[in-house]
Amino acid sequence: MSTAASRTFGSVGVAMVTPFTPDGEVDVDAACALAVSLVDDGVDTVLLSGTTGEAPTTHLPEKQLLIREVRAALGERAMVIAGAGSNDTAHAVRIGVGSQEAGAQGLLVNAPYYNRPSQEGVYRHIMAVVEATDLPIMIYDIPGRTGVRISDQTLARLAEHPRVKAVKDATGDVEQGFERMESTGLEYYSGDDGLNFAWLTHGASGVVSVVAHADAHSWREMIAEVDSGDLAGARAVAQRMRPLVRAMMGGGQGAVMAKEALVLQGRLPYAGLRLPLVRAQAAEVEALRTTLEACGLLAQGA
Repeated sequence: MSTAASRTFGSVGVAMVTPFTPDGEVDVDAACALAVSLVDDGVDTVLLSGTTGEAPTTHLPEKQLLIREVRAALGERAMVIAGAGSNDTAHAVRIGVGSQEAGAQGLLVNAPYYNRPSQEGVYRHIMAVVEATDLPIMIYDIPGRTGVRISDQTLARLAEHPRVKAVKDATGDVEQGFERMESTGLEYYSGDDGLNFAWLTHGASGVVSVVAHADAHSWREMIAEVDSGDLAGARAVAQRMRPLVRAMMGGGQGAVMAKEALVLQGRLPYAGLRLPLVRAQAAEVEALRTTLEACGLLAQGA
């Protein structure tokens, strides 16, 4: 019996990296090619300019260029959504409006980081972005990076808006999320690859993944098995994926390791980042290569 949840934002999302050239410019051609390869591998939603997309170090014209070109490359094959995160509410609004103008089909909006506002401030910040656009909204709850949790009361208020559709949860608290799903009716998406199986079995709609850069088809397989009620099969996928999740996410540097994985797979020409992020050390890359090989995710001779 199918147990599939509603899915405004698809089921296998990827928080896509932003490729750069060795000169530090956004590599639009590489971004488009990568997006196509991710969709070929099972992704149905591409998030641009999120945390893994190094959003704090890319500027609005670059974000808009990525949206326009990636949407054109994908056509109707996948949904393209954009991050609209800032600790300056006016700036977050400009990003949201500019993303819609460039063709984004939805927005990911997080609580402001660094400022540590009150819950009223969090609510007003997010609602300013919501009300400035006509797009469906996914709220991003990631207190480890923002320094502030979105409270039950604040989320309930946000959920009253008809275009607030979903939550990407990176709190690590699945039990809380299960209760919030029931109380708000919002769709939930796992924002923590190590907890994808747990979230899905608790009724989440899907995942917004970093590890999907290297292996989206396994998450697609897991979701299909959860939908069909085959939890033993889905659990086996989770066990198979665990070494890769640890290799890519264990150090908390998802953008860094995702780019290294893609270079090792021959799907990205260059793994450079913008400061303050720096490339992985040689030992980390070699450990990642070993894991990718063990998972059958490297071409022969790569």
